[in-house]
Amino acid sequence: MTKKNSLINTIFIFILVGWTFLAVVFAFLYAKQNYKNADDMALHNAELSVQKDLAYRSWVASHGGVYVPVDKDTPPNPYLAHIKNRDVLTNAHQHLTLMNPAYTLSQMMKEYSTLYGTKGHITSLTLLNPKNKPDKWERKALQKIDKTEKPVAQKVTMDNKRYLRYISPLFVQPSCLKCHAFQGYKVGDIRGGVSVSIPLREYYEAAFKNTTVSIIYIVVIYLLGLFFLFHGYKEAKKILKEKMRHYEQNLYSLVNIIEKRDSYTAGHSKRVAHYATAIAKTMGYEKDTIEKLYTACMLHDIGKISIPDSVLLKPGKLTNLEFSIIKEHSIIGYDLLREVDLYKDIAKVVKYHHESFDGSGYPEGLKGDAIPKLSAIMKVADAYDAMTTDRIYKARKDIPTAIEELKRFSGVQFSPEVVFAAIETLPQIQVEHNTSQLPKTELEKARFAYFFKDNITNTFNLDYLKFILLYNHKEEFNFNFIDIFYLHKMTQYNEAHGWQKGSEFLSDFAEGLQEKYQDGVVFRIHGDDFIVLTQKRSNIQDYLASFKAILENTGIEFSYESVSMDTIKTVEDIESVMKKK
Repeated sequence: MTKKNSLINTIFIFILVGWTFLAVVFAFLYAKQNYKNADDMALHNAELSVQKDLAYRSWVASHGGVYVPVDKDTPPNPYLAHIKNRDVLTNAHQHLTLMNPAYTLSQMMKEYSTLYGTKGHITSLTLLNPKNKPDKWERKALQKIDKTEKPVAQKVTMDNKRYLRYISPLFVQPSCLKCHAFQGYKVGDIRGGVSVSIPLREYYEAAFKNTTVSIIYIVVIYLLGLFFLFHGYKEAKKILKEKMRHYEQNLYSLVNIIEKRDSYTAGHSKRVAHYATAIAKTMGYEKDTIEKLYTACMLHDIGKISIPDSVLLKPGKLTNLEFSIIKEHSIIGYDLLREVDLYKDIAKVVKYHHESFDGSGYPEGLKGDAIPKLSAIMKVADAYDAMTTDRIYKARKDIPTAIEELKRFSGVQFSPEVVFAAIETLPQIQVEHNTSQLPKTELEKARFAYFFKDNITNTFNLDYLKFILLYNHKEEFNFNFIDIFYLHKMTQYNEAHGWQKGSEFLSDFAEGLQEKYQDGVVFRIHGDDFIVLTQKRSNIQDYLASFKAILENTGIEFSYESVSMDTIKTVEDIESVMKKK
C-alpha cells in the first residue's frame, strides 16, 4: 500500500509541478507577447509616421515647394539662395519665400514632437542644411541603409527614457533635383532618411495593464486547476485505498481460511505481525518499512493453501517427505505474491522467512546477512509465537522459557541482532492464550476424525490419548479416572469369521461403550483394548448386562478395571498398569 501511495504522490507532485510550470510559462509568454505587441505597435506607428511624412513631402515636392509669408519666425531659407525666383512680392506687397519639402517637413516634425513626443527629422550623410545633421545612431543607421536600402529599427535609451528609433531610406525623386541637383544626386539615389523616435512608455504601460489582467485570469484558472487537481488526488487516493482495502481483505480472508483449517493456528499471522513490527520498531525501522513487514507477516503463510490437509494438519511428527512438502509453502507464497504489483516488494520477505542464520534453513539455505533483515525478524516472531502458543502435539512455553530459547539459538537459527532486539521487546507484550484444544465446529470435528479417530470403531486413537494426558488438569481437560476394557480371544474370532466380522464386532462393542459413557472419552488401543477417560468413577456393574449381550455367541470374553489418574501422566503409565493385568 505504501508503494502505491508513493506512486500516486509522485504522480500528483509531477502533475502539480507540471501545472505550475505551465501556468508560469503561459504567464511569462503572455507577458512577453504583450510587450512584443507593444514593440510591434510602436514600430507600426513609426512606419505610419514616416509614411505620412513622405506622403506630405511628395505632395509638396509635386508642387515645386510651398510659398509662405516671410516673418521673424520664417525667414528666407539661406540654403536655397541658388534657386531663381525663390522670393517674390505679391500684388498686395506681401513678401513670400519658397519653402522646399524638406524644410516644411522638418517644421512639421518639430510641431509633432512638441504635441505628441514623437521626435523626427530628415537627415543625411551629405547635408544641405546643417541643422539636419545625423546623430551617432542615425549615422550608423544611414551607413547600413546605404548597403541594404532597407529601413532600420532599434530600441534605445535617450534622456533616461526608452524609445523605438526608426529610419526609412529617402530616395531621390525628380522633384528633389530642383534643390539637390547641385549636390550630384540623380533620380533613385539614397540621399538620406526620414528618422523618427517613438517613446515606448505609453505602449509599455498598456502592455503592463494587459499583462496584469491576463495574469489575474491565469491565476484564477491556475487556482481552479489546483482545486480540481487536489480533488482528483484525494479521490484517486480514496479509490486506491478502497481498492487496496478490498484486495487486502480478500487476501487476509484467504489467510484466515488457511488458519481455520487448523484451529490451533488461528490468529497466528496477526500475532506474528504484532511481534515482528514491535521488534522492528525497537531496531529503529521507519514507518513505511514496518508497514511492509506487517503486510508480509500477515501473508507469510499464504503458500500453505496448496499444502494437503494430511500434511498441514498432521498433529504428530512429520516424515521427511511430509516436511519437504511443508517447505514448499514459502516458495508457493513467493510465486503468488510476486505476481501481484501490490505485493511484489514483500514477496522475497515471505520467501526467506524460514532461512536460518547458520545456513541450515530453507528454501535456499541462505546464511547470515544474505538473509533479508525483515525475513530474519519474521522468523524470530514466527518461532516465538509457535513456542508461546498451544499446539495439538505440545504445550506452550512460558515467556521466560521462550526468550531463553531465542537466546540459545541466536547465531544458529536466528540473527543475533534481531534476537537482541526481541529479548528487549517481546517480554513486554502480553501473550494471549485463547486456543481451544477441543473440536467445536464441524470443520474441527472433521479434522479430528481424520487424525484422531479410529477408522474401524469411530473412537479416538492413541495420538489423541497422548494429547489429553499432556493437557489433563491444565486446560479444558479434567479427567480423574480410567476404565480399561480388555477383549480376549479376538484372534480366534477373526480366524473363525474373518477380519471383516472382527471389525464389525469391535465397532459394536465401541458403540456400546460410547452409549454408556456419554460423558467420557473412548479410545481404542493395542488393536482390541479400549480405554475410557471419565471425570467421575463409573459403576461398571451397571453396564455389564449390555456388554455381555454384545459378546453373546461370539466366544469373545472381556475383563475390565478402573484406575485413578492420580499417578497417570503418560501413555507409558497406562501401559504399565495394563501389563500388570
